[in-house]
Amino acid sequence: MQILLILIVVLGGMGLSVEAGLLGPLGNEVGELWATLSIFGVGAALTFFLMLFFSPRDSPSFFSQPPLLLVGGILGPVYVVVLTVVTPVIGIALTMIGILAGQVFQSLLIDHYGLFETMERKIDSKRIIALFFIIAALIFMAQG
Repeated sequence: MQILLILIVVLGGMGLSVEAGLLGPLGNEVGELWATLSIFGVGAALTFFLMLFFSPRDSPSFFSQPPLLLVGGILGPVYVVVLTVVTPVIGIALTMIGILAGQVFQSLLIDHYGLFETMERKIDSKRIIALFFIIAALIFMAQG
């Protein structure tokens, strides 16, 4: 089961690279903020239709959730604006490895301290070595 989930995550990551590739040209045509709005508008519409058919009818109210859980609504557009602005300048591969380095670094901290009600997974030498290789890849790609 874990291998299937890892495969799904890898495919999702591949989708983000395609999204980054599409956002640059879209941002050049309509502007970075309009590109971000259009991406989220299409995503919101798709999510709305999926909710109509697949969402449980008795789920808790969106408005009853702790505000901290809704911060992702701010982080998502920031991420998309960064992709839109940076990708045309430094390329998709360097953008993605930079995003990955930031994600892994922050994820290690979140796991280590068990933040956001996640299970604690202490930072160990294997995780530090993995982060080191990602940072090394970032450095090598930036020089190329």
